[in-house]
Amino acid sequence: MRILLVEDHVELSHWVSKALRDANLTVECASTGADADALLHTQDYALVILDLTLPRMDGLDVLRRLRARGGARGRTPVMILTARGGLEERVQGLNLGADDYLAKPFELAELEARVKALLRRSVGNEAVVHRCGQLSFDTVARMFTYCGEPLALTPREHAVLEALISRPGRALSKEKLFDEVFALDDDANLDAIELYIHRVRKKLDKRPDGGAAIATLRGIGYLLQERPPAAS
Repeated sequence: MRILLVEDHVELSHWVSKALRDANLTVECASTGADADALLHTQDYALVILDLTLPRMDGLDVLRRLRARGGARGRTPVMILTARGGLEERVQGLNLGADDYLAKPFELAELEARVKALLRRSVGNEAVVHRCGQLSFDTVARMFTYCGEPLALTPREHAVLEALISRPGRALSKEKLFDEVFALDDDANLDAIELYIHRVRKKLDKRPDGGAAIATLRGIGYLLQERPPAAS
């Protein structure tokens, strides 16, 4: 779940992005409308959180250009987050294709709840639990359980496992996992995925009765699958 946060206020951008990362989301930040527009031309995001008063291109122009592109990227959900909360501007933003509108100042809990609701809506599910063996992921609570107990994961371990469990029966390449786990400005390379796969695999392997394992398919990628029962 990679989110683009477009906000030119440095402290607010840091505060919001940290909260979203703590909620196990991958966040990229842009501080100008032009930078956001360029990213939205080339990158795929699950959600855009968009300020309106931005340097080098107004937020409404960013939204207008995004919707005009059409295709999957043109349908990316957009939440407007701005101090310009007048009725006329709210109506204009919604008419241009915004999916939600939150005025500043706001409560962080409300922002997180709205983000989760938009992400669920974007995949057509109000509430979904993904399962593999005794591993389950609640997309509303954004929490993994394993053998009936919470599974402790770092944010990037969580992102790796979420990407795998959300695509049952599909192998994901190292490149695709990297795009899901890391933002463009993260100082990391493809080899980092192997490290996080190793860490998640160890946590799953601690409970061999849990029925979930990550398989490496040489030349293809990684697949989350049910673990074969141990031979008696």
